[in-house]
Amino acid sequence: MQIGKDTVVALTYRLTTLDGEMLEEALVESPAVYLQGGYDGIFPRVEAALEGQGAGAELDLVLEPEDAFGEYDAELVRIEPIDAFPEEVKIGMQLEGASEDGEHVMLYTVTDVADGKVVVDGNHPLAGQSLRLQCVVQSVRVASAEEIEHGHVHGQHGHQH
Repeated sequence: MQIGKDTVVALTYRLTTLDGEMLEEALVESPAVYLQGGYDGIFPRVEAALEGQGAGAELDLVLEPEDAFGEYDAELVRIEPIDAFPEEVKIGMQLEGASEDGEHVMLYTVTDVADGKVVVDGNHPLAGQSLRLQCVVQSVRVASAEEIEHGHVHGQHGHQH
């Protein structure tokens, strides 16, 4: 079977920096599983490259920032008074907060705590970086009507209701 719209794809992968630093991997015992066809389960560039492939297909892609976690946006860095945070605030903590316009919930990472101020960064930690993705398709199957309706995979390695 070939990968196409409304198929469930299981793959193993290695995501590294261009220097070879390992960032994340999915092994055969626990592959990444997603619903193909524009459901936002995988980067669109990777989805496009996998279209028409079958089990055993291998992919080796360099993902530019716009293909992965986006460009770094300095406007997503905020300096806030320390009294707006929990007492145990420390560098590396991740906190949910409102976007500048107040319309979205964002995940912020604390990058500095000093002089009564806390610096938080709403960029993804890999924003602005080019990355290398190497993957192997383990299996492809037709998605169930329920998976298509919900927009994600159910069952083993997928979402459970």
